[in-house]
Amino acid sequence: MAPLISTRGLGKTYATPVLDGVDLDLLPGEIHALVGENGAGKSTLSRIIAGLTTPDRGSMSFEGRPYAPRSKAEGEAAGIHMVMQELNLIGTLSVAENIFLDHLPNRAGWIDFKKLQRDATEILTRIGMGDLDPRLPVEQLGVGQQQMVEIATSLWRHCRVLILDEPTAALTAPEVAHLFDQVRRLRSEGVAILYISHRLEEIRQIADRISVLRDGHLVTTREVAGFSLDEVVRLMVGRELGSADFTSGRSRGPVALAARNLRLGDKVQDISFEAHRGEILGFAGLMGSGRTETMRAIFGADTLESGQVFLHGNKTPARIRSPRDAVRQGIALLTEDRKAQGLFLALGIRENLTISDLRRVAATTGWLPRALETTQIRRWIDKLHIRCNSPDQGITELSGGNQQKVIVARWLFRDCDILIFDEPTRGVDIGARFEIYRLLADLAAEGKAVVVVSSDLNELLMLCDRIAVMSAGRLAAEFQRGAWTQDAIMAAALSGHLGTPAVN
Repeated sequence: MAPLISTRGLGKTYATPVLDGVDLDLLPGEIHALVGENGAGKSTLSRIIAGLTTPDRGSMSFEGRPYAPRSKAEGEAAGIHMVMQELNLIGTLSVAENIFLDHLPNRAGWIDFKKLQRDATEILTRIGMGDLDPRLPVEQLGVGQQQMVEIATSLWRHCRVLILDEPTAALTAPEVAHLFDQVRRLRSEGVAILYISHRLEEIRQIADRISVLRDGHLVTTREVAGFSLDEVVRLMVGRELGSADFTSGRSRGPVALAARNLRLGDKVQDISFEAHRGEILGFAGLMGSGRTETMRAIFGADTLESGQVFLHGNKTPARIRSPRDAVRQGIALLTEDRKAQGLFLALGIRENLTISDLRRVAATTGWLPRALETTQIRRWIDKLHIRCNSPDQGITELSGGNQQKVIVARWLFRDCDILIFDEPTRGVDIGARFEIYRLLADLAAEGKAVVVVSSDLNELLMLCDRIAVMSAGRLAAEFQRGAWTQDAIMAAALSGHLGTPAVN
C-alpha cells in the first residue's frame, strides 16, 4: 500500500536539534502510534506535518506529490487536521461556535443559531456528549470536556489525516471508549491517524503500527501486534525503570487535612473526607464529577458556599480565603490545566520553579542570589529529568510534559505538608511518570499527606492507599487498598448519574 504521507530526512533545530533525519510513512486507513519521552520530538514532527512548524531540512510528500505546507490553513486545505495537546479554544464563545468557528451557518449574512446548535449536538452525540448544551461558553467546561470539544472540531471536516496529540490525557474510561469508536470509524473510511500518547496500554488497544522516537531520532517502526510494552519502554527511555512498587515503606499517620460538608453549587455537594500524613489518597470519578472543583475550593481558588477545612489536627477551622492563605498554611495544589492556571507563560523555568518560595533563596537584603537560586533549580531539573537548555529557558519552549514537571518541582521546592496533585502526569511520558510516582511515594513515606486526582484509574490503583470516588458532585464511595476492584470503582463513579446506590 502506498503511503499517504511520507517524510524523508526531516530535521528541526531550535537551540539544539529536536528532530534529526526522521523517515516516516503514514498509510491510509491505519492508526499509527508515535511514542517517546517528553522532548523526543513527537509534537515537533506532528506540527511539521500539520503545517504549524517549518522544518530546517528534509522533505515530505502527500499522495506521492511534494508537500510543504507553510501554515495550518494550508495543511487543513489538504485535509490534514491536528488536535493539539494544548487546547486552542476561545473560552468566551459557545461550544457550538468553537466547533464551527470558520464555517458558521448563516442566512442572508446572519448566523443561523438553530442550525448551529442542531449541527453541534449531532457532532457531540457522535462522541458521546449529546447531553452537553452547545450554547454553553467553553470557559465553563472542565479540561476533559474542553478536550472532547476540541476533538469534535475535527470530526465534521473533510479529513484525510488526523493527528491526535495526547487526546485522552484528561479523559476517563467512558470518554476514551467513545473517542476510540470515532477513531476506528475514521480508519474504516480510509483516514490516516497519527496517534501520540504516553498511555501505552491505550496504544496496544487502538494502534496498528508504532514508531518510537528518542532524542529526535526515529528508533524503530513496527506492527503493534507482538511488540511488548516492556520493549517499547526500553526503546523510548534507553534505560530500565526499576521496580513498580509505590506503596511499601510507609504507614498512615495523623490527619493532616479534614474536609467537612463542603458545598459549592451543584458541583460540590456535602463533601467530607480526611487525608492522613504518610498516605496517598486518590480521587476517582468521571469528567465533571466535582473532583477538581473540590480541590480548588479547599485551596481557596473558588469560594465555598458552606463547609469547613481543618488542618494539622486543629479543632478550629482553617481560614482559607485565597490560594496565598492555603500555601502559607502548608497546602500545595497542582492544577489540572497547567497552561491557564499553572504556568507563568511569559517567564522562564527559573521563575516558574522558585516562585512558590522566593524567601528560601532570597538574601536578607531581599535580593535573589542567582548562584544559590541556580543550584536549587538544577537540583530539581536533574531529579525530575527536565529536558531544557538552561534554567533560563522560556517555559513555552518546553514540551508539555516538561512544563508539567516544572510545576511539580515548584511544589516540591516549597516543601508543603499537604500536596494536592490534580492530574499530575497529564502529558508526561512513562519514564517521567514513574519518576513522579516514586517522588509522590517518597513524599508520603516522609510523612506528607498526598492527594492525587486522576482520570487514569490504573494510576490510582498503582499509587494509592485509599481511593475516594466522586459522582455528580457527591462522594459516592471510599475504598481501602486490597478491598477495591475496578468494577466497583466504576460502578461508584456512575452511580450519581444513573441513580444507583454505590457499594463500598
